[in-house]
Amino acid sequence: MRLMVGKMQLLSVGVIAGASLATTVPTAQSVSTVTVRSDQDVHGRMGWILENGKIHVGIVKGGGHIAEISFISSNPRLSINPMFIPPGNSYMGHMVCFPNFGPASPEERQNGIGGHGEANAVEWQETRPAEISTEGLTFFYGAELPKEQYRIERAVSMKAGRSQIEVQEWIENLMPYDRPYNLNEHPTFGAPFTAPDTTILDMPGTNAMSDPRRTAGNQWAPTREFMWPNAPKPDGGTISVREFHAAPGTQVFTIVLADQSKPISWFTIFNREYPLLVGYVFPTVDHPWISDWQNQPAPGATQRIARAVMFGTSPWDEGLRKSVERAQLFGASTYKFIAARQRLSTSFTAFLKEIPTGFGGVQDVRAVDGQYEIVPRKTE
Repeated sequence: MRLMVGKMQLLSVGVIAGASLATTVPTAQSVSTVTVRSDQDVHGRMGWILENGKIHVGIVKGGGHIAEISFISSNPRLSINPMFIPPGNSYMGHMVCFPNFGPASPEERQNGIGGHGEANAVEWQETRPAEISTEGLTFFYGAELPKEQYRIERAVSMKAGRSQIEVQEWIENLMPYDRPYNLNEHPTFGAPFTAPDTTILDMPGTNAMSDPRRTAGNQWAPTREFMWPNAPKPDGGTISVREFHAAPGTQVFTIVLADQSKPISWFTIFNREYPLLVGYVFPTVDHPWISDWQNQPAPGATQRIARAVMFGTSPWDEGLRKSVERAQLFGASTYKFIAARQRLSTSFTAFLKEIPTGFGGVQDVRAVDGQYEIVPRKTE
């Protein structure tokens, strides 16, 4: 089995990359420069910073998280970092969950393995020299997973003068036998970009269902299948789950099956009070599931307000064993297999876009001349 990945580009994209040295690359098409450097303070942690005159991106070594993806702008409402930056030492921004999605089993915990797999718990390093030219750069970083015996690596590519990021990701089974795995990308967006009622999620979703424990205080009926985004209310009618609904002390967890008839899937998220939209694009065959998690822990705890839009091989954050036992949902698999000593690859692309006041949402994301264009949502 092989996970296919096509190289993708997008319109107005955020970018992440880093390197162990500072490099400036002038371009003929742009007055901006491309700069990559190591940094001791990426939101309080060691990592790398990349800028190209249009965007600023930071990644951290611990867990390999993409901690920031933001416009460089004198407008503070446009240059806001939309990613989740919590107090303390937990994950931040875009985390990768590999080789499992959700809690570790009791036996795994006894052997020092935590939730969401080992990839987010180890330190990532530059794996080969960055490839730099006048057209852009590619930065390579990755990590060994000694307890679970995998290797993971990324190539982060960005073109000079464009707010764009393409991420190629490889996983390698270091064991001499086949085994199941989950690989879920976990980008999480935080306050003030994430806020009740004003943060809106769009995607080409199909079948959907919510965790009965996480329906924002039973604002809609749990465990009932529905077509995204209209969830059934307990007393009849429907409620749109595009909005951030988690009330103080509650969460939301809704799973959505991506449209399997389309080779490329996407999601976009924006806040009605900010001129910024964030989008991700990824191959459907590799990432058939999209999961929407919303969290508002307590009144006034704005630093912990978060909304994660995860995409990958498993719908529920239930752990690898349970996803294998479940096998499938809505006719789609809930895990994948990797062969002995096999190296697989996948990809995703992330982008930023400035949006006008009164923007109503995204109807579609389309590739045009190697970049992505946003098709505005039709007004009702």
